[in-house]
Amino acid sequence: MGLIHFILHIDSYIYSIANSVGGWTYFILSFIIFIETAAVIFPFLPGDSLLFAAGALAANPNMNFKVSLFFILFFLSAFLGDTCNFLIGRHLGYKLVHRPFFRKIIKEESIKEAELYFEKKGAAAIILGRYVPIIRTFVPFVAGISQFPLRDFLQKALIAALSWSLIATGSGYLFGNIPFVKAHFSAIIIGIVFVTLLPTLRSFVTSVRLRRR
Repeated sequence: MGLIHFILHIDSYIYSIANSVGGWTYFILSFIIFIETAAVIFPFLPGDSLLFAAGALAANPNMNFKVSLFFILFFLSAFLGDTCNFLIGRHLGYKLVHRPFFRKIIKEESIKEAELYFEKKGAAAIILGRYVPIIRTFVPFVAGISQFPLRDFLQKALIAALSWSLIATGSGYLFGNIPFVKAHFSAIIIGIVFVTLLPTLRSFVTSVRLRRR
């Protein structure tokens, strides 16, 4: 419930953080984006909604934050997070998957869904997966386990992180402080989460049907 409340009221939390720590807000938000994918075990952290809220924060004339700096830091955090995740999967993937501790934190179904997504989309999954919560945490990991070429992965991850950071942060900067958007921020965040989760839900339903057959 605490995480759900954080996601739905992320605008308030970001303002609280900004008013409390000032410039350290850049580091704190960037670290959340980095750890969402880098650590493998935090797929539940809010990525899209956080970037959107950060863009809205930068657009607020009463707050002294630069959207360009948010964009650069989010891009680097996303790219480095995916790269770390890929390297973990490449060198430790199978060992982690079979560890009891890892199984308690990460559901085996999540790994399988990411594998199906990767098999279906191929190299494009690295770019498309960045836009799908939960899936974006496991696609680099699965790509590493499958020994996907490092150079090709870095190229796709670069495009994914660059486009995702620009679109999500830019959307918040352009639309986050429109009166209607501010008044219905929680509903819009729910909409963002729902839309980005649609591919995951579709893959889940498909996998359930295949198991039944």
